[in-house]
Amino acid sequence: MKIKNLWAVSLLLLLGMATLRAQERKRLSLDEAITLATTKSTEAALADTRVATSGLEVSNMKNNIYPDFKLSGQYLRVNEPTIKLQMPLDFDEGEPVEGEEESGSSGKVSSVGIAQASLSMPVFSGYRLKNSIAASESLYNAHKFNAASVKEQLAMQTIMLYVNLYKAQQSVKLIEENLKSANQRVTDFTAMEQNGLLARNDLLRSQLQSSNIELSLEDARKTISTLNYQLVTLLKLPGGTIIEPDEAYFKNAGSVRPSVTEADAIAQRSDLEALRWQQKAQEAGVKVAEADYYPSLAITAGYVAADIENFMQIYNAVNVGIGISYDISGIFKTGKKVKAEKSRAEELRQQGEILSDRIKVQVQQALENYNLSIKQNRVYTQAVEQAGENYRIVNDKYENGLSDTNDLLEADVQQLQARLNEAFSKADITQRYYELLNASGKLTTSFNLTTNN
Repeated sequence: MKIKNLWAVSLLLLLGMATLRAQERKRLSLDEAITLATTKSTEAALADTRVATSGLEVSNMKNNIYPDFKLSGQYLRVNEPTIKLQMPLDFDEGEPVEGEEESGSSGKVSSVGIAQASLSMPVFSGYRLKNSIAASESLYNAHKFNAASVKEQLAMQTIMLYVNLYKAQQSVKLIEENLKSANQRVTDFTAMEQNGLLARNDLLRSQLQSSNIELSLEDARKTISTLNYQLVTLLKLPGGTIIEPDEAYFKNAGSVRPSVTEADAIAQRSDLEALRWQQKAQEAGVKVAEADYYPSLAITAGYVAADIENFMQIYNAVNVGIGISYDISGIFKTGKKVKAEKSRAEELRQQGEILSDRIKVQVQQALENYNLSIKQNRVYTQAVEQAGENYRIVNDKYENGLSDTNDLLEADVQQLQARLNEAFSKADITQRYYELLNASGKLTTSFNLTTNN
C-alpha cells in the first residue's frame, strides 16, 4: 500500500514539474516584443518573401538585355524515300564529282542529321525593355516600403496587446487586494451578525459585493489568458509561455513629448511611400504601352549543318542579318491601351492624395489623444487620493454609527475604481504615445529596428 502511495506522489511531482516547464514565465521588454514581431511573425516573413520575389523579378527582367542564343539538333532514321530533283544537275561527262559515289553503290537514304544555331540581339523596341526594367525596379521599391508598413502595423499590434496585458495584470493585482479586504469584511460582519450587532441584510450586501469582486477577478484572469495567448502566438514563442510586461515602460509615461508634424508624417510614412513607387511603376507602364507605336529591330545570326546519308551534306551555312517587325494594327489598338495605363496612373495619384489627407487627420487625432491621456492621468491620480480619503472618512463614520453599510461598500467600490483608472491611464499614455509615433511613421525607427531590406 505504501508503494502505491509512493508511486502516486512521484507521478504528481512529475506532472507538476511538466506543468511548470510548459508554463514558463518570461519577462519580456517592449523592445524585445517588437523585435520578435517584426522578425519572427508569419506576417513579417510573408512581407520579406514578397520583397525577395520582387527582387528576383527585377533580375529576370534585366536578363532580357542579353541576346537569345539557341542550339538545336535532330537525328532521324528514315525509310527508302523516292527522291526526284526538280533542278537537273549538269556535269561534264567523265569528270568525277566530289562526293559522287561510284556506279553500283546503293544510294539509299536511311538517316538524316540536322544541327542549327541561332542568335538574336534586340537593338530597338520603342524603349520597351528600358521602361519595363524601370517599372519592375519601382515595384521592388514599393514592396520594400509595403514590408516596412506591414512591420509598422505589427509593431503597433504588439504594443496594443502588450499594453492591454499589462492592464489586465494590474486589474488582477488590485482586485485581489480588494477581494482580501472584502472577504475580511464578510468575516467581521458574520461575527457581528451572529452576536446581534449587525442586521442580516448588511451581511448579505457585503457577501454580494465579495461575490461580485470575485467574478470581476475571474473575468480579468480570463482576459490575461486570452491576451497572453494572442501575444505568444504573434511572437512565435513556445506554447504555454506566460509573458510578464516590464513596468518600466509605464512608470514614466508622459515624461517624453514626441516631436511630430504633419510634414514629417507625409515624408516618412511607409505606406504612402509604397504608393508613390507604385505610381512610378505605373508611369513606366504607360511608356511600355507606348512602345507599340514603334517598330522592333534586332540583329540575327544563324548556322545550319545537315547530313543526308548518301545524298547531301551541308556545312558552314552561316547567316547574319537584321530583323525588323512592326504591328500595323498597333496604330489603332495602342491608343486605347495607353489611355488605360494613364488612367491607372491617375488612380494611384489620387489614392496618394487621399492617403496624405488621411495621414494628416491621423496625426492630429493621435496628438489630441496623447494630450488627453496625460490630462486624464492627472485627474485619476488626484481621484485616487480623494477616493482613499473618502473611504477613510466613511469608515470612521461607519464605526461610529454615523453612516450605513451601503455608504461603506460604495466608498470601497469607488476606491477600487479610482485605483484601476489610475493604473489604466498610465498604460493609456504609453499606448497613445506609440500611436502618435505610428501615425507619423516613426514607430519602428524609435526601437532602432531595420524594416527595409
